[in-house]
Order: sequence, then C-alpha cells, then structure tokens
Amino acid sequence: MIIAIDVHYREKIARTVSIEFEDWKDDTPSYIHVTEIPVAAAYVPGQFYKRELPCILEILKCSDLSKVTAIIVDGYVVLDDDGKKGLGGYLYEALNQKIPIVGVAKRAFYALKEKVIPIKRGESKNPLYVTASGGDLAEYAKKVVEMDGNFRMPTLLKILDVETKKR
Repeated sequence: MIIAIDVHYREKIARTVSIEFEDWKDDTPSYIHVTEIPVAAAYVPGQFYKRELPCILEILKCSDLSKVTAIIVDGYVVLDDDGKKGLGGYLYEALNQKIPIVGVAKRAFYALKEKVIPIKRGESKNPLYVTASGGDLAEYAKKVVEMDGNFRMPTLLKILDVETKKR
C-alpha cells in the first residue's frame, strides 16, 4: 500500500488528507482519510516541518503502517545536496527510517541540484521535482512519471489536492 498526504490550512485549523492506494498506476484511492486539528505551530521559514509534521503523524494513525511500502508528501525530503532535511526527511526520521518517503514538489528549490530529479508528465513544460529517502531516487522518480493521468499532476495527487481544500 502507498499513502499520499497533504495538509491545507484555514485560519487556525489544519485539514490533513491521506489517500491510500495499492499500486503506483492506480487511478482511484482505496481509502481517503481526513483529520482536522488545530494548527500546531506558526509558519517559520526553514522550519515548515514543525507545522506540518504533527498533522501528518496524526493522520497516519488512520492507516496500518505495517502494510505501507511508501509515503508521498507534497514537498521535499531533502533541501540541499548535503542532505539537509525537508518535511519528508523529518517524517522519515519520525517513522524510524522504516518507510520510504517520496517528496513531490511543484517548484524548484534553489539549493538542490543533485539529490532531486525533475520529471515531466504529459505535455507539461513545467517539471515536478522528486526527492526521496529510504529507497532509490531514480526508481521513485520513474514511478511518479508512470502514475495515472495525462497532465503534470498525477490523477491521485490531484484528487488529494482537491480533497484537502474541501470545506
């Protein structure tokens, strides 16, 4: 099982959604989980994980982590080529390095040149940026390219985005 997670903020509430699916090429989630909790911390540049990680750890309680082969986060696993941790890196540590974490970001990060693979999907001229811990980065980038959908964002990640922003 694979899980993809996203968090959206409304005033003082963080809405976190996770979708579970069995195969990277699936076009519909097996399950969708939603939690809404008070925002854990204010946004601080360079410490984004302090705001999102508590939300992610809370929603992961809805899933049987013993069956999870990878978790996809909206963002970066590493922030530079020296391995400075991003949100996904902190999640990897919080899960005792037992589950691979794949970061899929929409924008390039200036300090990251080697530990990232830009991928293009469909006819989009704008790449997505894939980072990972706990597995082969090139293999995970290939899996994201092969995810269902004809557009830049894979179908399941688009579903996740829509669910996260629902009121």
